[in-house]
Amino acid sequence: MVTGFFKKLFNIRDRNEQVKFTGKTSVEKRQQIKQQSTQPAVEITPKLAAESQLDLSALFYSLLFASQQSTTTGIANNLERSVMQKIEQALSSPESIAENVLKLPSKILELDKKLADDSIETQELIKLIEQDPLLCVEVLKLCNSPAFKRADTDVSSIQQALVQVGRQQLRQFITTCLARELIDIKAIYFRRFGAEIWRHSMQVAFLASELARSEQRDRAFLLGLLHDVGKIAIFKLLVDAFYQAEPGEQPSSSLFKQVMTTKSLTLSALLARYWQLPEHFEASLTLLANSNIKPVDEMALLIWKANIISECSMLQQVDKLPQAALALLLAQVDLSEEEFIVLHQKLMQF
Repeated sequence: MVTGFFKKLFNIRDRNEQVKFTGKTSVEKRQQIKQQSTQPAVEITPKLAAESQLDLSALFYSLLFASQQSTTTGIANNLERSVMQKIEQALSSPESIAENVLKLPSKILELDKKLADDSIETQELIKLIEQDPLLCVEVLKLCNSPAFKRADTDVSSIQQALVQVGRQQLRQFITTCLARELIDIKAIYFRRFGAEIWRHSMQVAFLASELARSEQRDRAFLLGLLHDVGKIAIFKLLVDAFYQAEPGEQPSSSLFKQVMTTKSLTLSALLARYWQLPEHFEASLTLLANSNIKPVDEMALLIWKANIISECSMLQQVDKLPQAALALLLAQVDLSEEEFIVLHQKLMQF
């Protein structure tokens, strides 16, 4: 009798009553809830995935080029046609771009190799880095930047940096500072592009390193840092063409956006080959050039995910990414909104 009273008071039903009342037992209900919770919030078809990435590229392009024109067309103007012709020439002879437009600093691979060699003594390493005073200044700036600062006091020497951030992190800082020389921004109109594309490259390098397995982090970092060198080369071609363009002409057509997105990664792969970077660089970049397909290769997939997360973060920061689009893109990279918010907070420090 007492048991019956408590069942009524707390609306407790035994197994038979549950089935009679709802058609399901409590175990079956829990299983249904579990299944519902594990189902993805967004169902992604190949077509939807491709469209969402094209939309993301278009939005990101608009962020890089703060065009005053309110509408975009599918027809390229004279400025864009001139640049696209130069892009085709660059794809057929990347050595011309590598030698005259985008020269990779010779020290970058030499220093990276020595920093990776554990047999080199710390003092010898410090002496090697200190031979380049400008590099030291840039490395210390990076060590003390909001994104990487680890202590309340500033890092004031390479030896202190080596102790505080470690050899692996210092290697990444030095690589970053040397690669930064690839961008030499002169035209005021395009200065924002240079700054934003470099910030994006740093974010992709950081994210790829964070997402990678420990033994792959250095490789993922350098690949992320250099994945957009083709875009930087096209940017420099655009700057040169801009001086000869008709007044008021700006890069604004959807066709040029598509060229920037697809051709730049192909050019990145070709430049990696000419610079004699390790073979996996060219292989991963070639796979990434097919932007409509999610890569299967592990390293290419890391950069692909990092690229989407960075573009989403930069667009979110200026409130240019609709919530529905963000949800779809996060589903593609297997990232929850909560996880994205944590990464977004870190990326805003770059």
